[in-house]
Amino acid sequence: MTTTLLLTNGLVIDTAPEPAVLGTADVLVEDGRIAAVGPGLAAPEGAETIDATDRIVMPGFVDTHRHTWQTGIRASVCDGTLPAYLRRVLGEMAPRYRPEDVYAGTLAGALECLDSGITTLVDWSHIQLGPGHTEANVAALRASGIRAVFGYCYGGGDLDALAAETGRVHREYFATPGGAVTMALAALGPEIAGDERALAEWRTARDLGLPVTAHMGGHGAPSAARGLAFLETHGLMDHPATYVHANFYTDDELKRIAGSGGTVSVAPGIEAALDIGAPPTGRARGAGVPTGLGADTVASGPGDMFSVMRAAYVLERGRAGGAGLGFTTADALRMATIEGAEVAGLAGVTGSLAPGKQADLLVLRTDTLGVAAAHDPVAAVVLAADTRNVDAVLVGGRVVKRGGALRGHDVPGLLASLKESAAHVAA
Repeated sequence: MTTTLLLTNGLVIDTAPEPAVLGTADVLVEDGRIAAVGPGLAAPEGAETIDATDRIVMPGFVDTHRHTWQTGIRASVCDGTLPAYLRRVLGEMAPRYRPEDVYAGTLAGALECLDSGITTLVDWSHIQLGPGHTEANVAALRASGIRAVFGYCYGGGDLDALAAETGRVHREYFATPGGAVTMALAALGPEIAGDERALAEWRTARDLGLPVTAHMGGHGAPSAARGLAFLETHGLMDHPATYVHANFYTDDELKRIAGSGGTVSVAPGIEAALDIGAPPTGRARGAGVPTGLGADTVASGPGDMFSVMRAAYVLERGRAGGAGLGFTTADALRMATIEGAEVAGLAGVTGSLAPGKQADLLVLRTDTLGVAAAHDPVAAVVLAADTRNVDAVLVGGRVVKRGGALRGHDVPGLLASLKESAAHVAA
């Protein structure tokens, strides 16, 4: 495998500390990491060169919340609300999932991410019906080539077994640190599955040194307040946690999350479409909480980050009384890259072009009718580009997409498997 790459003559956008257009420059990648960024870089002997003329070169996107296993039930709950989603997806279709359905859906979803420029994914996986499902989920993430945080959500009701099985998964699949796929604990408590489960989940996460990602704050103001108070009362707020759908937290509660080191994941399109609540995008960031974006579920919304960024931008700027008019396209892009990496616990690994970071890169075409002649490249990425502009994608310096086509996967064969799976689980 080529270990040295030089991307030349691209319009480079970096995202830290804030999104900025660096101008026409080169990006040197050595041993999977960014070695240098600047104009006129010399190609080391033996380096492969990628011509990025008429292209934007930038960090790959980070999706901080996606139920990737649901790729095979795309557009199955449209024009409904959260109760309809819960009834159809979790009540009717999820129990029919076999390990092979988990594998097909997760692999297809991860490749969908890569195809659209998402290089890092927090996979919130609550389809752990048994050890075979878990094995299939982890295998699919690793086979895809994406950088991922596997959010393991124990599927049973025995709380002693929760700790034991979570420990087994961590020991068997994640004992060796430093891989492209790492682990978090996806918690159902306290707002969904109650206080006793929450205690078991948070304590297990603490024992194993795993971060927590939990659906908290999206079930009404009383539930949001009670859940946060529960964590504070039991001394759990100091553990690294991402609060998904933090819609109903007050500004004071968001400040308490910020003070505890917590983060927030917003799925603006899904939160609006399923009537979960007004996305807390600007309020969370204003309170000092690192806030990332997520596609959440393709059962009810789009799966690409361009759509998610636009949803965040439009919904925030459309807040009553002009409250969100300070939110900019640069803010949206930051949430989709370096701020999302911070939410995923990977800010030191990915999300910007800092030398030493993993070379998770996105190359976007600008020679298309939808993007050509854009005056502001950052705004063009957020408001004008779409998946058709994704020309090349690198993860850890490995080219997973080039010339607009994914590499190293039998996509037609996978689509056939996904079609069979979709027919089975929706029967």
